[in-house]
Amino acid sequence: MGYRVPFVDPKTHYSRLKPEVDSAITDCLANGDLVYRQQLKGFEQRLAAFVGVRYAVGVNSGYHALHFSLLAAGVGPGDEVVTVAHTFVATVSAIVHCGAKPILIDVGPDYNMDPDLLEQSIGPKTKAIIPVHLNGRICDMARIMSIAERHDLKVIEDAAQSLGATFMEKRAGGFGLTGCFSFYPFKILGGFGDGGAVTTDDPEVARTVSLLRYNGEDRDTGEYYYHGYTALLDNIQAAVLDVKLRRLPDWIQHRRRIAALYWQGLEGIPGLMMPHFQNSHFFDIYQNYVVRTQRRDELRQYLRDQGVETLVHWAKPMWEHKDLALENPGLPETENICREVISLPMSAETTPEHVEITVGCIRDFFASRPMSLRTTAAR
Repeated sequence: MGYRVPFVDPKTHYSRLKPEVDSAITDCLANGDLVYRQQLKGFEQRLAAFVGVRYAVGVNSGYHALHFSLLAAGVGPGDEVVTVAHTFVATVSAIVHCGAKPILIDVGPDYNMDPDLLEQSIGPKTKAIIPVHLNGRICDMARIMSIAERHDLKVIEDAAQSLGATFMEKRAGGFGLTGCFSFYPFKILGGFGDGGAVTTDDPEVARTVSLLRYNGEDRDTGEYYYHGYTALLDNIQAAVLDVKLRRLPDWIQHRRRIAALYWQGLEGIPGLMMPHFQNSHFFDIYQNYVVRTQRRDELRQYLRDQGVETLVHWAKPMWEHKDLALENPGLPETENICREVISLPMSAETTPEHVEITVGCIRDFFASRPMSLRTTAAR
């Protein structure tokens, strides 16, 4: 169906960037720059500078960024890695594919790793921690890094949803041994296909990931060092991403303005929790604008009927997908979140008019329900 308010609008997105994007693609094709050419190298340099680290290594997905980071950190069979359950399954799959065991813990009110639960989950087999910066907000990295240092653990940041977000003026992907990014098309910096990157200050980690992504081969010498993978970021995708990277600061400010309009329009609705957390140490980029209500499913259907497209991350905890063979860790906050969160339209193409329509529909929904049925989702 067509939506009055789309969740994202890739056609309009492309049309706005068409001259620059077409020029970048044409330049690649006309010069035969298809694999590991200057476009990729230039994008890696500029991405590293944006994040504030020495190195960025382009890979073909956020999953591969996580997997290669774990391998570079020496994670393998018999090890344990602590991460959150409220995340995309790729975070946990990367751990499993290294032969390690994921230790899943709960999240706090901001949907990110709860540092109070982290330390008690660490055991003698723990090798690493993967904090997930969800929805465009960084975890409390001061506490997480302190715990990691105390226990001599590697920190691998899953920053797939938070490129450009900061904590104490330091950007996501610049705290741990590595930062892992996704350039899936609907991310704040998205390609026209999948893609990802690893950021790091460690030259050995950067080299290891560079070798792993291209069959274990040193492209300059032809020597093979690993039984590696085929996971190089395509040169054309890198060229497109480089064009978009120049626009990223403006897109971040746009999302923050849209988030402020949502806040102004929805504030005061009983039973609705919004993603605004008062702490000056954090600068959020609102990859997703996530609201929370115990009437989520009813609200989502109502918005769909009114032509407003929404998304749910994720409808049930990952351990309920039986074929993943994950133990039920008994995490009540994750279970509640899966029942209650809904992401509202948010992209570079979301307009104040879109917000006005969405806000009006949400207000109509809650106004039409008896007050006795309204309950708060805040915990």
